[in-house]
Amino acid sequence: MPATGNHRRRKSSSLTRGFITVTAGGAALALPVIGATTASAAPVQSVATVAKTVAPAAAPAKGIAAAKATPSVYSVIAGDTLYKIAVGHAVSGGWQQLYQDNREVIGADPGVIHPGMKLTIGAKAAAPAEPKPAASPSTPAPAATVTYTNDLDGWIKESLAVMAQHGIPGSYDGIHRNIIRESSGNPKAINNWDSNAAKGTPSKGLLQVIDPTFKAYHVSGTSMDIYDPVANITAACNYAAAKYGSIDNVFGAY
Repeated sequence: MPATGNHRRRKSSSLTRGFITVTAGGAALALPVIGATTASAAPVQSVATVAKTVAPAAAPAKGIAAAKATPSVYSVIAGDTLYKIAVGHAVSGGWQQLYQDNREVIGADPGVIHPGMKLTIGAKAAAPAEPKPAASPSTPAPAATVTYTNDLDGWIKESLAVMAQHGIPGSYDGIHRNIIRESSGNPKAINNWDSNAAKGTPSKGLLQVIDPTFKAYHVSGTSMDIYDPVANITAACNYAAAKYGSIDNVFGAY
């Protein structure tokens, strides 16, 4: 039988109480640990650590929108790519939009950027240029007003201008020559003794035109007065053109 001896149970160390620690990332709970001070200490229980991460408060949506709307300048560092920068700054439209916003700085190759390069983040796309209003056709300068003298020279020149508008042939010399023969340049001249007068239709005016002929060959835009110098000349030249080809071909009574 084994010898009888005195045995004394070793005292175990006191329990270490649990405690809560707070870190920058959140709160961690440490459970009590049973420790021993001698070699025969009781086994150490496993420690379960529960970590709880406290999510940062979400920034107000309005604040985020304002931040994105405000462009900022980013300086490229070694190892950067447009994709990396776009993701890091949450660029709307990704690296493609970042490239478009900084194309003038980056150049033709979006894969080549250099440290120190300044990129604008969140740059607003340039607003499309407003179309310029179509240029209104320039208003032609009003034609210079031509004035004619109130004499035989002026009457012939004004008549030639009207005749040119209506395609009626004739020259200054041809008109002048026939006027001198027919009326001596008197716009009120009237023949009361020839055969036309005998029929009741005397010849009148510078080129001695009878009323029926004047009405038949009257040129629009001129006076209806047979004694009006321009109206008389143009009607007579219109008649001569129809019967003789031109007043220039008339050398006598016509």
